[in-house]
Amino acid sequence: MSDRPSASVCLDPAIIPLQASHPDWIQAVQADFPAFLRDHASCEKKASGMALNVASHYPDQPRLLSAMTDLAVEELGHYREVIRIMLDRNITPGPDTKDPYVNELNGLIRRGSESFLLDRLLVGAVVERRGAERFAIVADAVSDTDLGSFYRAITASESRHWQLFIDLAGDFFTAEVVTERFNQLSVAEHGIIAALPLRAALH
Repeated sequence: MSDRPSASVCLDPAIIPLQASHPDWIQAVQADFPAFLRDHASCEKKASGMALNVASHYPDQPRLLSAMTDLAVEELGHYREVIRIMLDRNITPGPDTKDPYVNELNGLIRRGSESFLLDRLLVGAVVERRGAERFAIVADAVSDTDLGSFYRAITASESRHWQLFIDLAGDFFTAEVVTERFNQLSVAEHGIIAALPLRAALH
Protein backbone atom coordinates (compact mmCIF):
# COMPACT_ATOMS: atom_id res chain seq x y z
CA MET A 1 0.00 0.00 0.00
CA SER A 2 1.15 3.53 -0.63
CA ASP A 3 1.77 5.79 2.35
CA ARG A 4 0.91 8.82 0.25
CA PRO A 5 -2.69 9.94 0.68
CA SER A 6 -4.53 11.14 -2.41
CA ALA A 7 -6.31 14.31 -1.38
CA SER A 8 -9.40 15.39 -3.29
CA VAL A 9 -9.57 12.29 -5.46
CA CYS A 10 -13.29 13.00 -5.89
CA LEU A 11 -12.43 16.18 -7.73
CA ASP A 12 -10.15 14.34 -10.16
CA PRO A 13 -11.44 15.07 -13.68
CA ALA A 14 -10.29 11.56 -14.65
CA ILE A 15 -13.17 10.08 -12.65
CA ILE A 16 -15.84 9.09 -15.14
CA PRO A 17 -19.30 10.62 -14.75
CA LEU A 18 -22.24 8.57 -13.58
CA GLN A 19 -24.46 7.14 -16.29
CA ALA A 20 -27.95 8.48 -15.64
CA SER A 21 -30.71 6.15 -14.51
CA HIS A 22 -33.32 5.19 -17.08
CA PRO A 23 -36.13 7.80 -17.08
CA ASP A 24 -38.71 5.07 -16.52
CA TRP A 25 -37.16 4.11 -13.18
CA ILE A 26 -38.95 6.90 -11.29
CA GLN A 27 -42.24 5.84 -12.89
CA ALA A 28 -41.78 2.37 -11.40
CA VAL A 29 -41.09 3.97 -8.01
CA GLN A 30 -44.15 6.21 -8.18
CA ALA A 31 -46.33 3.27 -9.22
CA ASP A 32 -45.57 1.52 -5.90
CA PHE A 33 -44.08 4.01 -3.48
CA PRO A 34 -44.75 1.83 -0.39
CA ALA A 35 -42.54 -0.85 -1.94
CA PHE A 36 -39.84 1.74 -2.58
CA LEU A 37 -39.97 2.87 1.04
CA ARG A 38 -39.66 -0.71 2.25
CA ASP A 39 -36.62 -1.20 0.04
CA HIS A 40 -35.14 2.13 1.10
CA ALA A 41 -35.41 1.15 4.77
CA SER A 42 -33.74 -2.17 4.03
CA CYS A 43 -30.91 -0.46 2.14
CA GLU A 44 -30.20 1.92 5.03
CA LYS A 45 -30.08 -0.95 7.51
CA LYS A 46 -27.74 -2.95 5.27
CA ALA A 47 -25.52 0.11 4.75
CA SER A 48 -25.16 0.47 8.50
CA GLY A 49 -24.21 -3.19 8.79
CA MET A 50 -21.70 -2.87 5.96
CA ALA A 51 -19.97 0.04 7.67
CA LEU A 52 -19.73 -1.91 10.91
CA ASN A 53 -18.34 -4.88 9.01
CA VAL A 54 -15.58 -2.75 7.49
CA ALA A 55 -14.83 -1.28 10.92
CA SER A 56 -14.52 -4.76 12.42
CA HIS A 57 -12.00 -5.77 9.74
CA TYR A 58 -9.68 -2.80 10.38
CA PRO A 59 -9.60 -2.02 14.12
CA ASP A 60 -5.95 -0.99 13.73
CA GLN A 61 -6.77 1.89 11.34
CA PRO A 62 -8.05 4.77 13.54
CA ARG A 63 -9.38 7.07 10.80
CA LEU A 64 -11.07 4.26 8.92
CA LEU A 65 -12.52 2.85 12.14
CA SER A 66 -13.84 6.24 13.23
CA ALA A 67 -15.32 7.04 9.83
CA MET A 68 -17.07 3.68 9.52
CA THR A 69 -18.55 3.78 13.03
CA ASP A 70 -19.85 7.30 12.39
CA LEU A 71 -21.26 6.15 9.06
CA ALA A 72 -22.96 3.15 10.66
CA VAL A 73 -24.71 5.41 13.16
CA GLU A 74 -25.77 7.86 10.45
CA GLU A 75 -27.16 5.12 8.21
CA LEU A 76 -29.05 3.61 11.13
CA GLY A 77 -30.53 7.06 11.77
CA HIS A 78 -31.72 7.14 8.17
CA TYR A 79 -33.28 3.72 8.66
CA ARG A 80 -35.15 5.04 11.69
CA GLU A 81 -36.40 8.04 9.71
CA VAL A 82 -37.66 5.90 6.84
CA ILE A 83 -39.44 3.61 9.29
CA ARG A 84 -41.14 6.63 10.85
CA ILE A 85 -42.25 7.85 7.42
CA MET A 86 -43.71 4.43 6.68
CA LEU A 87 -45.53 4.14 9.99
CA ASP A 88 -46.95 7.65 9.59
CA ARG A 89 -48.41 6.48 6.29
CA ASN A 90 -49.65 3.17 7.71
CA ILE A 91 -47.19 1.23 5.58
CA THR A 92 -46.07 -2.03 7.13
CA PRO A 93 -42.29 -2.60 6.85
CA GLY A 94 -41.35 -5.81 5.09
CA PRO A 95 -38.54 -8.35 5.45
CA ASP A 96 -35.14 -7.73 3.93
CA THR A 97 -34.65 -9.19 0.48
CA LYS A 98 -31.54 -9.85 -1.57
CA ASP A 99 -30.34 -6.93 -3.66
CA PRO A 100 -29.08 -8.26 -7.01
CA TYR A 101 -27.36 -4.94 -7.75
CA VAL A 102 -25.29 -4.96 -4.58
CA ASN A 103 -24.66 -8.69 -4.84
CA GLU A 104 -23.23 -8.32 -8.33
CA LEU A 105 -21.01 -5.42 -7.28
CA ASN A 106 -19.79 -7.34 -4.23
CA GLY A 107 -18.88 -10.16 -6.58
CA LEU A 108 -16.32 -7.83 -8.17
CA ILE A 109 -14.39 -7.39 -4.92
CA ARG A 110 -11.00 -9.02 -5.28
CA ARG A 111 -9.30 -11.14 -2.64
CA GLY A 112 -5.98 -10.34 -1.07
CA SER A 113 -5.54 -7.80 1.71
CA GLU A 114 -4.72 -4.75 -0.39
CA SER A 115 -7.13 -5.45 -3.25
CA PHE A 116 -9.92 -6.31 -0.82
CA LEU A 117 -9.61 -3.04 1.09
CA LEU A 118 -9.47 -0.94 -2.07
CA ASP A 119 -12.41 -2.68 -3.69
CA ARG A 120 -14.51 -2.75 -0.55
CA LEU A 121 -14.18 1.00 -0.16
CA LEU A 122 -14.72 1.76 -3.84
CA VAL A 123 -17.75 -0.49 -4.20
CA GLY A 124 -19.16 1.50 -1.28
CA ALA A 125 -18.42 4.67 -3.21
CA VAL A 126 -20.10 3.34 -6.37
CA VAL A 127 -23.25 2.33 -4.47
CA GLU A 128 -23.48 5.63 -2.61
CA ARG A 129 -22.97 7.65 -5.80
CA ARG A 130 -25.87 5.80 -7.45
CA GLY A 131 -27.96 6.34 -4.33
CA ALA A 132 -27.30 10.08 -4.41
CA GLU A 133 -28.43 10.25 -8.04
CA ARG A 134 -31.62 8.30 -7.47
CA PHE A 135 -32.61 9.99 -4.22
CA ALA A 136 -32.27 13.33 -6.01
CA ILE A 137 -34.70 12.07 -8.65
CA VAL A 138 -37.15 11.01 -5.95
CA ALA A 139 -36.84 14.39 -4.19
CA ASP A 140 -37.81 16.18 -7.39
CA ALA A 141 -40.66 13.79 -8.18
CA VAL A 142 -42.61 13.62 -4.91
CA SER A 143 -45.39 16.13 -4.30
CA ASP A 144 -45.23 15.99 -0.51
CA THR A 145 -43.08 18.93 0.68
CA ASP A 146 -41.78 17.18 3.79
CA LEU A 147 -40.93 14.06 1.84
CA GLY A 148 -39.12 16.12 -0.75
CA SER A 149 -37.07 17.82 1.95
CA PHE A 150 -36.22 14.47 3.48
CA TYR A 151 -34.98 13.06 0.20
CA ARG A 152 -32.96 16.17 -0.58
CA ALA A 153 -31.23 15.73 2.79
CA ILE A 154 -30.63 12.05 2.04
CA THR A 155 -29.20 13.02 -1.35
CA ALA A 156 -26.70 15.31 0.35
CA SER A 157 -25.72 12.55 2.76
CA GLU A 158 -25.18 10.03 -0.03
CA SER A 159 -23.03 12.54 -1.90
CA ARG A 160 -20.83 12.98 1.16
CA HIS A 161 -20.65 9.25 1.69
CA TRP A 162 -19.36 8.28 -1.73
CA GLN A 163 -16.70 10.96 -1.52
CA LEU A 164 -15.79 9.75 1.98
CA PHE A 165 -15.17 6.23 0.67
CA ILE A 166 -12.88 7.55 -2.06
CA ASP A 167 -11.01 9.80 0.35
CA LEU A 168 -10.51 6.86 2.72
CA ALA A 169 -9.16 4.77 -0.15
CA GLY A 170 -6.76 7.65 -0.77
CA ASP A 171 -5.29 7.12 2.70
CA PHE A 172 -3.92 3.78 1.54
CA PHE A 173 -3.46 4.07 -2.22
CA THR A 174 -2.29 6.67 -4.72
CA ALA A 175 -4.78 8.86 -6.54
CA GLU A 176 -3.95 7.08 -9.78
CA VAL A 177 -4.73 3.64 -8.33
CA VAL A 178 -7.95 4.85 -6.70
CA THR A 179 -9.18 6.60 -9.84
CA GLU A 180 -8.36 3.70 -12.16
CA ARG A 181 -10.14 1.12 -10.01
CA PHE A 182 -13.10 3.37 -9.29
CA ASN A 183 -13.56 3.90 -13.02
CA GLN A 184 -13.37 0.16 -13.67
CA LEU A 185 -16.02 -0.53 -11.06
CA SER A 186 -18.16 2.34 -12.36
CA VAL A 187 -18.12 0.92 -15.87
CA ALA A 188 -19.18 -2.44 -14.47
CA GLU A 189 -21.90 -0.74 -12.43
CA HIS A 190 -23.26 0.95 -15.53
CA GLY A 191 -23.70 -2.45 -17.12
CA ILE A 192 -25.28 -3.96 -14.00
CA ILE A 193 -27.81 -1.15 -13.51
CA ALA A 194 -28.75 -1.17 -17.20
CA ALA A 195 -29.36 -4.92 -17.22
CA LEU A 196 -31.57 -5.04 -14.12
CA PRO A 197 -35.35 -4.75 -14.49
CA LEU A 198 -36.89 -1.47 -13.44
CA ARG A 199 -38.72 -1.84 -10.14
CA ALA A 200 -39.89 0.16 -7.13
CA ALA A 201 -36.54 -0.12 -5.38
CA LEU A 202 -33.45 1.98 -4.96
CA HIS A 203 -31.43 -0.33 -7.23
